[in-house]
Amino acid sequence: YVPPRIRKAQETLDDKKREELGRLKKMVNGLINRLSEPNLSSISGQMEELYMANSRKDMNDTLTDILMNACVTAVAMPARLMMEHVLLVSVLHHNVGIEVGAHFLEAVVKKFDELCKSDAEGKECENLLGLIAHLYNFHVVHCLLIFDILKKLVSTFTEKEIELILFLLKNVGFSLRKDDALALKELITEAQRKASTAEKKFQDQTRVRFMLETMLALKNNDMRKIPGYDPEPVERLRKLQRALVHSSGSGKDTQLRVSLESLLSADQVGRWWIVGSSWSGAPMISDTKSQAQQKLHVGKVSAKIMELARKMRMNTDIRRSIFCVLMTSEDFMDAFEKLLK
Repeated sequence: YVPPRIRKAQETLDDKKREELGRLKKMVNGLINRLSEPNLSSISGQMEELYMANSRKDMNDTLTDILMNACVTAVAMPARLMMEHVLLVSVLHHNVGIEVGAHFLEAVVKKFDELCKSDAEGKECENLLGLIAHLYNFHVVHCLLIFDILKKLVSTFTEKEIELILFLLKNVGFSLRKDDALALKELITEAQRKASTAEKKFQDQTRVRFMLETMLALKNNDMRKIPGYDPEPVERLRKLQRALVHSSGSGKDTQLRVSLESLLSADQVGRWWIVGSSWSGAPMISDTKSQAQQKLHVGKVSAKIMELARKMRMNTDIRRSIFCVLMTSEDFMDAFEKLLK
């Protein structure tokens, strides 16, 4: 039961909060609408000020919602526009804190997973994949996530997946080759195996052939074989990023080294990649009662040692076990092994 006066105070507080959030959304929306390469410096500065003036959660939620509405559309987003939006996230990720990039990345990956399962007709999946690719290009996320997504797409291997693989490789293929050539080689081998087994499944073989040719061009580091590949815009924006990031940590030390599985199960297992992230559930920690019932097993020890343990006031099973291990071990390695057991 909530008394009426407290209820009324809560209602006015909710109205006030809603009003504040509405005002914040308008301000952020205004900045995002004006976003372009020449004024990125001033807009990122104003966004940083908003982060200092408001709560991180409100800002992260607002920014993610606005960027998702702007970038995830049924028609293909212009590559340059998408790069500028992601560059803003990257600058805030390095200047404000890694939770900015982490929040946006998690929202994008979850939406991508949801749309992949729903067989959406539009270009939403491609746009979301473009966002993830540019988050990798601008050092927000590690190549581990990109390889996870590629493996998932190769394992499904339908016509839609082939389109997405081609799109992703065209955007980040050569960066992946630079970061982890071995993983890329394994992925190409797996794709070739899938293609040879699925030959009868596709009526139109040209797409599959084109994908394999693209992969082969990546493997041989041959940029000319990839039509429409132009690294210049990304390079230019990377230069701008280096100019806008205050700290020297604009490189790979702030990259989120997180897998696809961890991002999709963040609600169940917590967000270990964000320092100080709060989390209420703890399924990986087993119940304390069941732990108490487990007897610690440390082999047979003599009655003399047990008597000594009693004299030293080792009054619980775990204390007695550790004491016995320390007293009966041959050397430090033996003690270490026994303690681990």
